[in-house]
Amino acid sequence: MFKTMKIFRTLVAGALLAVGTSAMAQATYTAADGTEYQFKKHLFLDLQGGAQYTLGESKFSNLLSPNVQLGLGYQFSPVFGARIAANGWQSKGGFDFNHENTTYKFKYIAPGVDFMFNLSNLFCGWNPNRVFNVIAFLGGGVNFAFDNDDVKNMKQQGYEFKYYWEKTTPTLVGRGGLELAFRLSDAVSLMLEGNANVMNDHYNSKFGDNPDWYFNGLVGFRINLGKTYTKVVPPAPAPAPEPAPYVAPEPAPAPEPAPVIEPIRRDVFFTINSTVISETEAVKVRDIANYMKKYPKAKVVVSGYADKGTGNARINARLAAGRADIVVKTLKEQYGIAADRITYNSYGDTVQPFAENDLNRVSICVANPE
Repeated sequence: MFKTMKIFRTLVAGALLAVGTSAMAQATYTAADGTEYQFKKHLFLDLQGGAQYTLGESKFSNLLSPNVQLGLGYQFSPVFGARIAANGWQSKGGFDFNHENTTYKFKYIAPGVDFMFNLSNLFCGWNPNRVFNVIAFLGGGVNFAFDNDDVKNMKQQGYEFKYYWEKTTPTLVGRGGLELAFRLSDAVSLMLEGNANVMNDHYNSKFGDNPDWYFNGLVGFRINLGKTYTKVVPPAPAPAPEPAPYVAPEPAPAPEPAPVIEPIRRDVFFTINSTVISETEAVKVRDIANYMKKYPKAKVVVSGYADKGTGNARINARLAAGRADIVVKTLKEQYGIAADRITYNSYGDTVQPFAENDLNRVSICVANPE
């Protein structure tokens, strides 16, 4: 009794879960052409047949039996549905006796109720044109076993059956499983179903000290009884307005000449024996950077110099290179100018761009738009 109560508690919990999750799926679908489909509650009929495997102490093939199922259901929402189904035909039992594998068969019919929820609609949204759907179900009912003549004859031959029964025997049964639905049309789907059924230890007459199980594999059709959706076609587009009378266009004005972008030059002066940019000269470097940002294709050439009137050639070569380097470094690191847009040279004191000696402590920056 305790195991049976656990089964039914599981069934109730599953049903509540299905009802609760059914509200999560949308009940409308809009196709690519703008047509809107709205879910409609409907009845459906299940016609299925297949095979049953009854768990027992024998070879798998020896415990297979024919099986049929008839069901009538109602789809309450895109996710949640329920059906009344009757499954039945034949079950088998098996055991080893004196090293001899023995099987026997008996008949049954198991009406019950299944709570069903469509996992495809739950997780992917409802689509009335979806070809493939996965449906889970959980349910239970009563299994009526009868025609136990094989066990009766074996018992008369000396076999022991602790739970032997003769008359039609009702047993509570719980079951769950999955359906794979392949849509053939709005009205018909091809159904592949697998379900597992559990009962108390009395079902197959044999004592096992654990629940009895059988598993059904079914194939058949689900027939929708009535429309499953309503369709709302988008309104036709408004007629195009009458064309306006032709008016000859005025001649286009002559294009304005493209503006000429002048290059920019800035001379960054340094103090004697220094490669540090002063605050007043830093403004000139900023001018070059602003020009480069305004014209993304612009490139700049930076040339460093030293005055010939002080120092010597070795010292002046180092100073000229340092003056060019500090300008290039400032453009790259402070203003983010890409290195491939900068070219720099160092002339030491070999070239004196200015007649006045002190003015040759300089980096000359020339930027062109392209």
